[in-house]
Amino acid sequence: MTKKIIAVAILTVLLSSCVSKKDYTALEQDLIDTKGELQKTTLEKEELEAKFAKIEVRVDEYNEKINSLQETNDEQMVFVDDNLTVLSKDTRDNMNATLAKMSPEELAEAKTLKDSMNLAISYKLKQSINESDLNNDNNINVNIDKTVVMISVADSLLFRSGSYRVNPKAYSLLQNLANVINSEPSMDVMIEGHTDSRSIHTDGIEDNWDLSVKRSTAIVRLLQSKYEIDGSRLIPSGRSSYLPLTDNKTKENRARNRRTNIIILPNLNKFFALLAEEEVVKL
Repeated sequence: MTKKIIAVAILTVLLSSCVSKKDYTALEQDLIDTKGELQKTTLEKEELEAKFAKIEVRVDEYNEKINSLQETNDEQMVFVDDNLTVLSKDTRDNMNATLAKMSPEELAEAKTLKDSMNLAISYKLKQSINESDLNNDNNINVNIDKTVVMISVADSLLFRSGSYRVNPKAYSLLQNLANVINSEPSMDVMIEGHTDSRSIHTDGIEDNWDLSVKRSTAIVRLLQSKYEIDGSRLIPSGRSSYLPLTDNKTKENRARNRRTNIIILPNLNKFFALLAEEEVVKL
């Protein structure tokens, strides 16, 4: 009798502890979800560890530079365009010697180290322009605004009306321009074509946009192929008739608006690359 009572009790407990199929399925899904979250967390942890490893490498590189600067006074670490750059003592001395030749008014415009570097870069370029014949031609206007040099050339010197073929008579002018551009290899050059407002449409020219771009590209090709200027420094640009110097109501005004601008811009990355090459040669 006692054995029967025990058996009934055990059966009752087993029956009461059974889980329904629905609950079992839910528990099984929870287990799968938990495993998925664990796997995702593991991957995220590995990604974070990889990122931290890269950061640690960069920190170590900066620490090495800082330690090297602590060992010698011949180098100075500065930030230029958000990039950490190391200037040697010779580089600083050369830059300061160049800046010493400039007027106090020009130096007053340099508020940061980057401004000072730009001034030093453009100094030789200004000297080259002054030594050239560019300032002696009434059809050429040279404007130096801080560190940007703009040379504006009337299209009558470069092209025939409605054409984008460079007039051979302009070759001597382009030679002078090439000499100026090559005098400072750290400068980039934008060739900017402008037209008047009269519409144009021919077999070879779609409109003023097309004409201005083709004229600037024609100058770029000559500077690269005939005068051996590195193509990576040249930027062709067409502005159509949308940046006139004056209104287009008279023949004289339209002639003023038809022009090609040669804009010479400092490139600090090339400047530092050239300095590094010079130091390697000295060594």
